[in-house]
Amino acid sequence: MPKQPCIYILASKRNGTLYVGVTSDLIKRIWEHKNDLADGFTCRYHVHQLVYYELTEDMMAAITREKQLKKWNRSWKIELIERENPEWRDLYLDLVGLDPRVRGEDV
Repeated sequence: MPKQPCIYILASKRNGTLYVGVTSDLIKRIWEHKNDLADGFTCRYHVHQLVYYELTEDMMAAITREKQLKKWNRSWKIELIERENPEWRDLYLDLVGLDPRVRGEDV
């Protein structure tokens, strides 16, 4: 996946702790979260599963959307996640080609 501005939501587990972030390099940033290289909230609360992301036209659009989502109440964020990812799968696995379903293997 080439670099592109986006917003993302991480979760500690289904219906667990949520984190909204913004980046121009989604794969690298999620890898940093998963390996606790991003000090702070996600490291402290073990928020490592990528459950939602949106690609945007530019970084200003991504930052604007991030601010909007951060103001949302928790139930709206959960509804957004479940509309796009009802199983709360870790979408990072799809992005890096590690999900067996993407490779056509039995789960």
